[in-house]
Amino acid sequence: MRYCNYTVLLIFLICQITSCISQKPQDPQPSWTSLFNGENLDGWTVKIRGFETGENAYETFYVEDSLMKVGYADYDAFDRQYGHIFYKHPYSHYRLRVEYRFTGEQAPEGEGWAFRNSGIMFHCQDPVTMLVEQDFPISLEAQFLGGDGENDRTTMNLCTPGTHVDIDGVQVTDHCINSSSPTFHGDQW
Repeated sequence: MRYCNYTVLLIFLICQITSCISQKPQDPQPSWTSLFNGENLDGWTVKIRGFETGENAYETFYVEDSLMKVGYADYDAFDRQYGHIFYKHPYSHYRLRVEYRFTGEQAPEGEGWAFRNSGIMFHCQDPVTMLVEQDFPISLEAQFLGGDGENDRTTMNLCTPGTHVDIDGVQVTDHCINSSSPTFHGDQW
């Protein structure tokens, strides 16, 4: 059994991810570029806390049934080994289309806040500049959270590790800014 706790990562536990790159901002018909080929992790760089950039420790990130997944089956204990996966090309003008879901159990000894927790870290530092023991890249994160079956828990929150944001002209220094989304319990997409 794979333990799948989709802990903060540039991704992900996504089924597919595509990016919309416009030739010009006014272009009415942008072209779509697929970032994930459905076969392997070519074009992606893994960075897991405690390991060198590019080392996919314990096969944390993998492709199965044409889906990009993250799992912790080979971990004895989670031990704050937060994982991120970065696409090879930086983008500055884009739209993302993502499908995701949470399945399985929490990683062994994972933090309570990390239960069914993932996201897309965008506008982030290059993985080669991350320290071996660095928890998260300096970034903005569109946070995905799954429900626990009982309590309300929004998803698509904005988290800002190492950064601050301005909202309506006011600097916000909170680490996470909750959305107004509904809670999604269970293994639904």
